[in-house]
Amino acid sequence: MNGRLRSGRTLQIVVFTLIFVIGIFLRLPPQAFAERKLLHRLTILHPAPGFVRTGFDEGLYEQYVNGLIKGGITSYPDLVDDYIAAQSKLSGAILPPVRFLYIYSAYLWHLVFGGDAIFDLRDVSAVFSMLTLGLATIFAGRMAGKVFALSVAALMAVAPTQLHMSQHALIDGFFAFWALLSLWCLWENLRAPHSWRWLLAYALALALLILTKENSFFVWVALVTLMVANRWLKFGTATRELLLATIAGPVLGVVVLVFLAGGFGNLIETYQLLVTKAAQTPYAIATGDGPWYRYLVDLLLVSPIILILSFGTLFRLTRAMIPELFFWIFIGASYLVMCNVKYGMNLRYANMWDMPLRFLACSQIIMLAGLTTRYRNLLISAVIAILAVLEFRQYLILAVNYPLYELITHDLLQALRILK
Repeated sequence: MNGRLRSGRTLQIVVFTLIFVIGIFLRLPPQAFAERKLLHRLTILHPAPGFVRTGFDEGLYEQYVNGLIKGGITSYPDLVDDYIAAQSKLSGAILPPVRFLYIYSAYLWHLVFGGDAIFDLRDVSAVFSMLTLGLATIFAGRMAGKVFALSVAALMAVAPTQLHMSQHALIDGFFAFWALLSLWCLWENLRAPHSWRWLLAYALALALLILTKENSFFVWVALVTLMVANRWLKFGTATRELLLATIAGPVLGVVVLVFLAGGFGNLIETYQLLVTKAAQTPYAIATGDGPWYRYLVDLLLVSPIILILSFGTLFRLTRAMIPELFFWIFIGASYLVMCNVKYGMNLRYANMWDMPLRFLACSQIIMLAGLTTRYRNLLISAVIAILAVLEFRQYLILAVNYPLYELITHDLLQALRILK
């Protein structure tokens, strides 16, 4: 019996290691192979993105990082002043420098490793996509055990939108990490009330979420909705300290942003300009609108089986299915806000749903496999492996062969040859 347990644990370690090696390898930015001789021979195996140019938003992030490299952190108010001056004259919106944490992380990366700002940004995107893979695995394991951890890890390792975000200097994959971290910390606080370590981690994660992107409000709304739902669904225990941390974390983030922006007035003006100009941006008008179910359409195009399996859990939800209820409320509450943002819909913004949707898909697979007790584990492994291959194939079709850059419905339809 002990020998079987040891061999089982050894096999789990080997499988986990293999999944993470594959996931990390696929997330390495193309420049990593050119800069490191040991990796150069592996270039032929790496599915480098077909889109190799610097996108418009990437160019702006690069500009902000170069500004920090030139003037240091004390020059940040100047970046905000320059943005306000430039944005006031433009008819459309450009992203603001108050997306501080992503920009500053690339600046720190540059101080340690050097290189061009655009490559520093892409390195940060890749590293945080790797961290998201690890975080998703731990989160799933803490919620539902090793089978879920392995299954979610396998699907997250090859998730098309996760891989796509890891290869470009875009903030959405970076933002997804902090959103998922905030969600996990909320779960742990509900399960272990009065733990000052989890409270501190939760408040800090929320503060860093605010410092990452201005539309973190919809994540906060979803977290508050979960706390309200906890009154009836009993995910755990919501304490006064948890409520205080839910408020104090974002407030801390806003205070830091006020200092970085050079004052409260500058920060407010930055957001006002962004909101008013965004509604006048031709590209946003052409690609960022649609019906409330647009995200469902886009998700169906990118990861059809994952979405279908996830929705399967809705038809068997009970109060005893605590993890599934937790994730569905998070997705539903954030979806309700996100689908009502005029000219502000893009599948990039839904990166934070990748782990919850894959957890729900795994829940459905594990339930169906449970109908046969003898070959349950073998069946789960086979289905997850096949699904992972199909997910990776989707990434190759969309991002490598097409090549896709913006995750908008029109481009997804063309990449899949639904539109010619």
